[in-house]
Amino acid sequence: MGIVVNQSIKNTLITFIGFVIGAVNALFMYTHFLGEEYYGLTAFLLSSANIMMPLMAFGIQNTLVKFYATHQSEEDKSRFLNLVMVLPLLIIIPFFFILFLFYGEAARLISKTNPIIFEYVWMIPVIGLFMGYFEIFYAWVKVHLKSVFGNFVKEVLLRIFISIFLFAVYFGWISTIQFVYSLVFIYFTMMVLMALVAFKVRKPQFHLKFPKEKRDVIVYSSFIIFSSSIAVLLLDIDKFMIGQYIPISEAAYYSVAIFIALTISVPMRAMHQITHPITTDLMAKNNYEALNELYKKTSITLQVVGGFIMLGILTNIHEVYALLPVKYSGGVAVVFLISFSKFFDLMLGNNNSIIFNSKYYRTVLILGLCLVGLTVSLNMYFIPNFGIEGAAIATLISIGLYSLAKFLFVVFKMHLFPFTAKTLASLGIIVLTFVVFYFWSFPFHPILNIVLKSVLLSVFYLVFNYKMKISEDINGVMEKIVLKFNFK
Repeated sequence: MGIVVNQSIKNTLITFIGFVIGAVNALFMYTHFLGEEYYGLTAFLLSSANIMMPLMAFGIQNTLVKFYATHQSEEDKSRFLNLVMVLPLLIIIPFFFILFLFYGEAARLISKTNPIIFEYVWMIPVIGLFMGYFEIFYAWVKVHLKSVFGNFVKEVLLRIFISIFLFAVYFGWISTIQFVYSLVFIYFTMMVLMALVAFKVRKPQFHLKFPKEKRDVIVYSSFIIFSSSIAVLLLDIDKFMIGQYIPISEAAYYSVAIFIALTISVPMRAMHQITHPITTDLMAKNNYEALNELYKKTSITLQVVGGFIMLGILTNIHEVYALLPVKYSGGVAVVFLISFSKFFDLMLGNNNSIIFNSKYYRTVLILGLCLVGLTVSLNMYFIPNFGIEGAAIATLISIGLYSLAKFLFVVFKMHLFPFTAKTLASLGIIVLTFVVFYFWSFPFHPILNIVLKSVLLSVFYLVFNYKMKISEDINGVMEKIVLKFNFK
């Protein structure tokens, strides 16, 4: 776990810096500079593009990680890179051709409830294309175990670009409409930059020679398109469907709540970047004993870190919303519901990496397709009847069932189990900390209240976890910090 902890810490720090910038964007700059209607429009467009991203990438980002280690010679690696670069075009070219023919009909259908969307529908597949190739180039860097800089581009630099354009709106240099159009430029720039980084790690040799196992690559990628799409749909379909049933401004309120809740996922995203290739290697070697140990360690480590972040969010949620315009306050319930769903997913550690690299990925695909149907049905009922709270309820049910199904599949089919007695102890500490701190209310400015409560909560929570030795990796990190600063 040494390399896992080392790069995960770096990636977590980078991702948190990105989230701080993103928090300023989402909670303050978007809400005050852009206005709720165009904020909602931006959220709708980016969520819709993210839904299209797995299709545009042809699932290559996962395929690259799975098959790269099987190629030993430089020629084989070169052929494999050529294949992964070309495969997405099998979908991209016919898709854009069909879209060109029926654009008017598609745009009118998508913008039926909110006519403001009509002029911007073309941006959805274009941004999705840039997102897709960004992930392909990023995967090429990750298989060389050099994920840190790519993570910086994805998590920090992207948000800095968005901040710059939001400031441009504030100072009147560009209009809100021009800001929306600038999203295409921003994501194109990120794709090009990631391509330059990937090609610096390994310069490709472009030719028409493909690897012998190209059929296996194509079949796997085809299934991964659906698997990746399922995961993205469960995360973003709610924001897309909000735009189909209720005013687009509601998407702005929902986006703020979602952004706050998704902070819980930061450690999982950071750790996944390095545990995924390690999981792939262990499974290729059939080293299931080490894999089970990795499964347990990632589970408890993410549970402790994710629980800490969740507690920081939920115990300070009313103070956070006191800093926002009053119209956004209806999102408190959404934060709670989404937080619970993401925390359960967090507890499963590297569960997704195990499934995607197993021989059972086709079976899980069928399960996922059923759950997507359930998700769409739940949103169709809950959003018109309960608004953004309904979307959160549908998401909680969907993600909860999907995570539970994947967990049971790994347990019964692969005989791997992530939980130990420390899992229950960790949950006990989380519940105790929430009960102790949620009802505290200082008579100061919300920012000061957040700082004071967070400091007290951090000491309480971390000391309990350290003394009870919940996570060996976290205790090791804490001991290194103590030694570095000569704390007694």
